[in-house]
Amino acid sequence: LSPPGGMVKPRNTLHITVQPVPGWDEDLAVPLPGFSFRKLWAFTGPGFLMSIAYLDPGNVESDLQCGAVAGFKLLWVLLWATILGLLCQRLAIRLGVVTGKDLGEICYLYYPKVPRVLLWLMIEIAIIGSDMQEVIGTAIAFSLLSAGRIPLWGGVLITIVDTLFFLFLDKYGLRKLEAFFGLLITIMALTFGYEYVMVRPGQVEVLKGIFLPYCPGCGREELLQAVGIVGAIIMPHNIFLHSSLVKTRDIDRSKKEAVQEANMYFLTESCLALFISFLINLFVMAVFGEAFYHQRNEDVHNKCINSSVSRYANIFPTNNETVSVDIYQGGVILGCYFGAVALYIWAIGILAAGQSSTMTGTYAGQFVMEGFLQLRWSRFARVLFTRSFAILPTVFVAAFRDVSHLTGMNDLLNVLQSILLPFAVLPVLTFTSLRPLMQDFTNGLPGKVLMTLITGLVCAINVYFVVDFLPTLRGLGYYIPLSLLLVAYVVFITYLVGLEPWEGAAGWGTASPVGAHRPALFAPPDLDMQHRTRSPVPGRGPS
Repeated sequence: LSPPGGMVKPRNTLHITVQPVPGWDEDLAVPLPGFSFRKLWAFTGPGFLMSIAYLDPGNVESDLQCGAVAGFKLLWVLLWATILGLLCQRLAIRLGVVTGKDLGEICYLYYPKVPRVLLWLMIEIAIIGSDMQEVIGTAIAFSLLSAGRIPLWGGVLITIVDTLFFLFLDKYGLRKLEAFFGLLITIMALTFGYEYVMVRPGQVEVLKGIFLPYCPGCGREELLQAVGIVGAIIMPHNIFLHSSLVKTRDIDRSKKEAVQEANMYFLTESCLALFISFLINLFVMAVFGEAFYHQRNEDVHNKCINSSVSRYANIFPTNNETVSVDIYQGGVILGCYFGAVALYIWAIGILAAGQSSTMTGTYAGQFVMEGFLQLRWSRFARVLFTRSFAILPTVFVAAFRDVSHLTGMNDLLNVLQSILLPFAVLPVLTFTSLRPLMQDFTNGLPGKVLMTLITGLVCAINVYFVVDFLPTLRGLGYYIPLSLLLVAYVVFITYLVGLEPWEGAAGWGTASPVGAHRPALFAPPDLDMQHRTRSPVPGRGPS
């Protein structure tokens, strides 16, 4: 059917805002075309930028430690942690696509000032912690590539310069930046894939580890590694980042079909990106699960002495204890067993992991600050702010402690990410369950239940970490501040849970979430013109 006058109805395509033709009945709308790889390519970018957080040095360290401690027994945990991460990213996609606002902006409109600032501080801490992991990974990579000629503290300082390179690259446009990050992901896939081919783990055992969810003979140490995987994989700032990145594509939000299409393509891209990130993490875990599962320090020491990288042999004591690996020792062990080439390729992979995470952390920090505080800084100022907080403690540890203390910070930072995760999951779950905001794209009951269970799982993991950590403290002076922090943590999470979505508005213009201090947000996609106008909440002035 054609509109009056023989006009051909325009099709809704990417980067074209389709307006209804006057006199054209919406019931005669021509359906959107089916799946198109050309359109998928146009939507490709945000998901791969998001997936970089699944490949940062903290994840790599968690992977290799799991492999060395549990072999292939925890590969299924890696799989399900990645799936849980995808579910969280799906909520971020829908929020950004449907509303045209990112999670930080909606938090600004929804929460009162005090909890909003507290929430912003929690996410900033997560971003700084992630940036510290990137600095650590990059510094270790430079040390390995230079055969120790570049000290760790020198590698930390070099990270100041590399960030300026990304700021320079950013001036050439988003698509070129996305392509560069795609190149870094490819480098990680090739380098860690090379190690996988060199070690040749048993494929049947790997498949069993992925698809059979059990862990025979596992104890406390394996359990700690399992919960550490979740903390390393799902990062709080990544949810804020993804909800903002999807705004880079023009979508006609007046058309429900266009929003559905955008959600579908963004989710498809995210599935592909996270599948690749899963494979890369799998490569690392399987390599160390095959070659270094329950290896003794003395065996590794003797192997290194007779290798081309014998200068590193002294980092392994001559005792019968199980070797404790990190991203530094992991590269050394690969060099001892498979030659110097394996060590340098590992270092290149770690360098790519650290560098690729650097700019995404900068973007996340900028989006979070602009959303929560409506404070717009240049990217240079934002990098300076985040990197200053990240470098100061890291360069101190690198200068006055050995590499084991530096890599040990990665484990603590993974725990920190897990502790802060509810402060991202709870807001995105709240807003995507808010019918006046999401309308036809509101979370269904199964989705709400599933995400609530995920949040509960994360909180249970955090409680386990705290309970496990308490016996290591000595003295009442540690228990008192820790108890106060724990109480404040529980109270704030309870407060966020208590702010349930408000669904009693008769029309969008009067919708006012519980605790809101500003007018209703903005009209979601709806063909009804009465929902295209926004009116302030009765009794409140404009923001």
